[in-house]
Amino acid sequence: MGKIKRRQARQAAREARDQPPRSRLNHPVEEWTGDLPDRAEDCAYPPKLIWVNELNDVWMEIPRYVNFGWGGMWPILLIPGGALIFFIIFALQPGLISYIPALLTFGACIFCMSSLFVYILKSVLFEPRGAPVRFNRKRQKVYVYEFQKSVWPWKRWHPVIKVFDWKDIHGEWVMRRAHADWGHRIYCAVCKPGTFDVTDRFILTWTVGGIDEAGGLWSFCRHYMEKKPVPTAPLYRDKPRDWTPFKTVKWPEEVARESSTAPEED
Repeated sequence: MGKIKRRQARQAAREARDQPPRSRLNHPVEEWTGDLPDRAEDCAYPPKLIWVNELNDVWMEIPRYVNFGWGGMWPILLIPGGALIFFIIFALQPGLISYIPALLTFGACIFCMSSLFVYILKSVLFEPRGAPVRFNRKRQKVYVYEFQKSVWPWKRWHPVIKVFDWKDIHGEWVMRRAHADWGHRIYCAVCKPGTFDVTDRFILTWTVGGIDEAGGLWSFCRHYMEKKPVPTAPLYRDKPRDWTPFKTVKWPEEVARESSTAPEED
């Protein structure tokens, strides 16, 4: 009987060892690869920022740069722009003005091309470069700058600010294996207090090349918010090259003041 029990125990241990890892969250992120530690001392990588906009004893702001160059968007404008000019010229031909079906067809083409042109133009001019996240270690709050972008270009696009308690945030690691997006990405899952029920989620960093970079960023956030010593020099001092005549990140005045001050300053 003892042999049978020992054999069953070994079999159960093998099955448990061979089982794929599972997230502790009730709704893990798509392509979930692993959960990240909830304590600074449990982080496997030394704290290291990738980029930083501001860092002091009260708050820090880190940008989240996307994985494409904004400069490449300007030549793309030539495609719908050229097509739009082509359709307008043909629609104004004397013979087509009196031919209703052709006029309607070219009118639909002009509308589609103009919508695509406006969509790309608004993206290039107004979409934030590196939409930031602010961590306030005195308030233990996280302020996330999101941009409400719609596929409908004629609708107003505007920023949306989300505020979370740091204690409700859990890190998730995703290994991306897409053809043009290969690397590691960190998500922050916001849960109901005291549970693992996910209510919201935001990206802490878009895909970066090495797990040491992604893991180092999460480790830095944990050390910083737990008021532990952290290095001040980021991995990259130069920001990705882009151009726009407008300031694309504008924190609302009230949020900017709250996120950059301690509670005793209110």
